[in-house]
Amino acid sequence: MPLTTTIGYVAGTLTTVSFLPQLIKTWRCKSAKEISWVMLLAFALGVTLWLVYGIFLGSAPIIVANTATLALVVLILVLKVYYSFHGKPEN
Repeated sequence: MPLTTTIGYVAGTLTTVSFLPQLIKTWRCKSAKEISWVMLLAFALGVTLWLVYGIFLGSAPIIVANTATLALVVLILVLKVYYSFHGKPEN
């Protein structure tokens, strides 16, 4: 595997894994009130565009990392919506 591909996978893994603590905290606290809608939506759009870019380039590290990150962001968005109706009061 070329060094550039290895770097891409390591970078993608680190940026994707960095979102896991937020997902875990949201799940455990049953609340996502501290997470900004604007940030989540802008981040989801940015990750989606990176994914499209990776598909156009045929770059596996970009595709894999952004697919995984987008899945995590979508899960947080779903939890934010769900907990706004069924979780702790959002104040």
